[in-house]
Amino acid sequence: MTTTLTPPVAPAPRKLVKRRPSETTRQDRLAALGCAVSATLLTWFVMHLLLDSPGWLADLIVAYLLYLTMLYLVTRDRLGRLAASDRLVSTIVVTGALVLLAPLLSLLIYIVAEGAPYLRWGFFTHDMSAVAPTDPVTATGGLHAVVGTLEQTALTLVLVVPLGVLTAVFLNETRSRFRRPVRIMVDAMSGLPSIVAGLFVYAALIIPGIQAGVGLFSYNGMMATFALTMVMLPTVTRTVDVVLRLVPDGLREASLALGASRARTVWSVVLPTARTGVTTAVILGIARVAGETAPLLFTSFGALGMNANPFSDPQESIPLFIYRFIKQPLENVQQRGYVGALVLIMLIFGLFAIARVVGRDRSKRKAKKTTVKTQENR
Repeated sequence: MTTTLTPPVAPAPRKLVKRRPSETTRQDRLAALGCAVSATLLTWFVMHLLLDSPGWLADLIVAYLLYLTMLYLVTRDRLGRLAASDRLVSTIVVTGALVLLAPLLSLLIYIVAEGAPYLRWGFFTHDMSAVAPTDPVTATGGLHAVVGTLEQTALTLVLVVPLGVLTAVFLNETRSRFRRPVRIMVDAMSGLPSIVAGLFVYAALIIPGIQAGVGLFSYNGMMATFALTMVMLPTVTRTVDVVLRLVPDGLREASLALGASRARTVWSVVLPTARTGVTTAVILGIARVAGETAPLLFTSFGALGMNANPFSDPQESIPLFIYRFIKQPLENVQQRGYVGALVLIMLIFGLFAIARVVGRDRSKRKAKKTTVKTQENR
């Protein structure tokens, strides 16, 4: 009797699943958690049992380095070198973002904790002309400061946005020999201290205006606007300059090939394409000047009462309001400064939200509506 031996059947090859290096699964997250726990325990064993740890900062640094090493080795063994390198760099980038975010969040939490208990609706309905230093903090009035900040910021935007956009267009869309000097001037003004801008306006306009008896060139909101314009203009110009460089040259060439002039190309093609970036530049400019105090000390000078006319008489703003009260020795007066700081943060967030809504990209929504209408017509 003969028996035939059948060869063993080889197992079917495992089907490979394509995945991006940055894609994470449940196993990846568990592996990262295991590396974090292992790095923590190993740090405690080495730094506290074998050595004498100098402090928590050294423990944190050692644990983080061990975690990166373990994460790279484990990921490389499971997914390969490419995924391991991507995971390592992603972890370092996220860590850097968290390190930068931590002080910002701590400052924000501190301001909210100090100012929110004393913020009342009356802050937005009356000024400080009838409030005594001994009055409770809840009686603080900041209507004059809010109005002054809004007017000065709006006037600054009216001056800066056209000048900054035109300057950026000049630097990118022309071949003039003056581009290099203008770019050097913009870069130099970017490092200009804000107090120097205030001193320049004070020496060049306010002092001669007071001596000549010209009311416009005196302490008022318009002089503060000129100083803030000098601070904000380089920021907006440089940001728009970078954004315009990102517009593909093919769009310009296509517009010119269809017979459009260079000015028409810039107005109808380049600027609409870079609209979101221009909005970001405006937001950065607002963030640059909304909290400036030094230029306002020499220009708008500040006042305790309401002055809605930025072209005459001293005018208050929220940064001056904060500076005025936070330096006082009385605790209840200092709390008024924290209330003003909270309102300033709320105001900046509101302006950011408005700018984002105005400058958001609507092309995808329009394309989606067009597609839906086309399908409905069919």
